Amino acid sequence: MRHHSGSVEVITGSMFCGKTDELIRRLRRATIARQKVQVFKPAIDTRYAAEKVTSHAGTEFVATPIQSASQIRQLLEADVTVVAIDEAQFFDDEIIPLVQELADQGIRVIIAGLDTDFRGEPFGPMPVLMAQAERVDKLQAICMVCGEPATRTQRLVNGQPAHYNDPVVIVGAAELYEARCRKHHIVRRD
Repeated sequence: MRHHSGSVEVITGSMFCGKTDELIRRLRRATIARQKVQVFKPAIDTRYAAEKVTSHAGTEFVATPIQSASQIRQLLEADVTVVAIDEAQFFDDEIIPLVQELADQGIRVIIAGLDTDFRGEPFGPMPVLMAQAERVDKLQAICMVCGEPATRTQRLVNGQPAHYNDPVVIVGAAELYEARCRKHHIVRRD
């Protein structure tokens, strides 16, 4: 079933807020509706399974790992109606025109990714993708310090907050990261 017009949906927020669970929920609904779905993820994300998007809660969906966004064009099947991209913050800016191109071709594009890095700063292409999307859902996690709604991703190094100058991209899960509210999010600058 082809869509009448394409669209871009972005699911974003901090780590542990349910982005991938929501992505998978939308993909399952598209599959039930007999839409042709293709899912892509960055090859550097090997936390759970190389050829699946997997949430921290354990839900999963088959995905194709790619090195760069341009590979999506090469791997795109002719009858696809839904393209999903998980962990989009890890791709470079070439993902931005690609997503627009897919939507212009009548494809529903669903993107999940962190809106900010561990510093609390906009992450990769996500700000532009959010601005150009027809729909943006910003989810919240629960602060691991106080239990309030969390919108930040706290990186920990040996149990202590990471330094501002640490590398931005370090793939990990609960062993390196926590969800935090604004008050309890700390970035060392000493």
